[in-house]
Amino acid sequence: MSEPTGVHRDPLSPVRMLERTLRVFPDKTAVVHGGERWSFRRFAEEVGRQAAAFAAAGVGPGDRVAFLAPNVPALLAAHFAVPLLRAALVAINTRLNAEEVGYILDHSGAKLVCCDPELADRVSDAPGGLAARPTLVNLEDPVAGVTGTPLDGPRYAELLDGVTPLPIEMDLDDEERVISINYTSGTTGRPKGVMYTHRGAFLNAMGEMLVHDLRRDSVFLWTLPLFHCNGWCFPWAVTAAGGTHVMLRAVEPARIFALLDAEGVTHFNGAPTVLLMLAEAPEAKGRRFDPPLRVATGGAPPSPTLLARMDELGVRVCHLYGLTETYGPHVYCEMQPGWEGLDATARAGVMARQGVPYHHALHLRVVDDAMGDVPADAETMGEVVMRGNNVMKGYYEDPEATARAFAGGWFHSGDLGVVHPDGYIELRDRKKDIIISGGENISTIEVEHTVVKHPAVLECAVVAMPHEKWGEVPKAFVALKPGENASEQEIVDFCRDHLAHFKCPKAVEFGDLPKTSTGKIQKFRLREKEWGDRAKRIN
Repeated sequence: MSEPTGVHRDPLSPVRMLERTLRVFPDKTAVVHGGERWSFRRFAEEVGRQAAAFAAAGVGPGDRVAFLAPNVPALLAAHFAVPLLRAALVAINTRLNAEEVGYILDHSGAKLVCCDPELADRVSDAPGGLAARPTLVNLEDPVAGVTGTPLDGPRYAELLDGVTPLPIEMDLDDEERVISINYTSGTTGRPKGVMYTHRGAFLNAMGEMLVHDLRRDSVFLWTLPLFHCNGWCFPWAVTAAGGTHVMLRAVEPARIFALLDAEGVTHFNGAPTVLLMLAEAPEAKGRRFDPPLRVATGGAPPSPTLLARMDELGVRVCHLYGLTETYGPHVYCEMQPGWEGLDATARAGVMARQGVPYHHALHLRVVDDAMGDVPADAETMGEVVMRGNNVMKGYYEDPEATARAFAGGWFHSGDLGVVHPDGYIELRDRKKDIIISGGENISTIEVEHTVVKHPAVLECAVVAMPHEKWGEVPKAFVALKPGENASEQEIVDFCRDHLAHFKCPKAVEFGDLPKTSTGKIQKFRLREKEWGDRAKRIN
């Protein structure tokens, strides 16, 4: 083990978490993938071998290593192997097309690219994305048996064959060194590379361990993509706790329920859409988990209706809020004494709020245009801003965007919210989503949460549509539950029974909703349907 920089101080790095767990639980199950079961000793060997192979391929401090892959053990190992070399991991969204992948590879200047065969065309067809001439590695998954046209490079197994694993000893010169670069979705233009540091990742992982009660007997199912904010830092948190990672290539309800039972899963994470998918699956009928299954959800505010349904299943949901720029979660809705005694509907109502900051991310405000705090009256809206240990170092190679995001010494989320008298925040909308109708602000989240209370509705998204008199008014896009029916007028009338009339949808369109790979509804696509070219100016 490397010597500390001083008796009182040692640079923080998530790799240290694997060092400790290897020392304490070497023979405990670390990774489950299909029929394969790796101990932490075996996992550490994979990490060390991967790091040694990447180093032999020329990867060194400051270089970028890209992965385009589903949730497979090699990508999990890369969360330790790449930072072990003091390089930066670039885990790419698997739903992106070749042009988007090419831009990320080109912008990050990745020196080495590991790609799953089923995604190889995104790299081979990337226009201009290989300007840095990276080494291309075919990341084959023997468990899945997926095939595809191989890239012009070695197989992953060949790259690692015969190398001597590096020891899991983190020799870190600066805890502010970049550990990963996560690219935003890019719905408002080119995606931006969000830089995480060793220190920030370590502290976030510690926060996840504490908030979600991760322990040595925890079994974590990877329903959340590892590419999404480095899996909200859970690769490091679960490892630090000595828990077990159960890998999952794709979100398929039947497979998820089978693994929940077979592996004794205790935790998983996902967007509200994933929870909804599981709640509506045939396998959920008659189920109630005991002890409760712990699930963290984020990405979009879950409705009280969905939270109440999860409660019926014996699923204890922790509602998170954050952004790529905050390592994923920055805020969570912590259960207060007395809330457990509320009925399911009342408890879901308070737990649907976004809540309070993590222990290591104390700085959170809701501010007006002059950066003054809004009153804690649950009514006055302002922008959610944050700063501190949970905020990115900045955008990679984009100082102008970084300066805009950090204006006034705070990170500007672009989200609008209110503060309740108890100090808990509640999101009301994205700045770009708020509807201003005849001078009145309408929260699309409030309207959506009302629509999904209708017994026939599965999920809903509300956006502004043009209106000759009021400028813009709400329109609801609704997906119905299988076998259910509802008319446009029925949905409108239902809303008028629960909302001020000016807030109610003036039109309803039924059908599937466009989503990102992490389950977020792509409202910009719905706005484009209503506004055409004008939508591009407000996305």
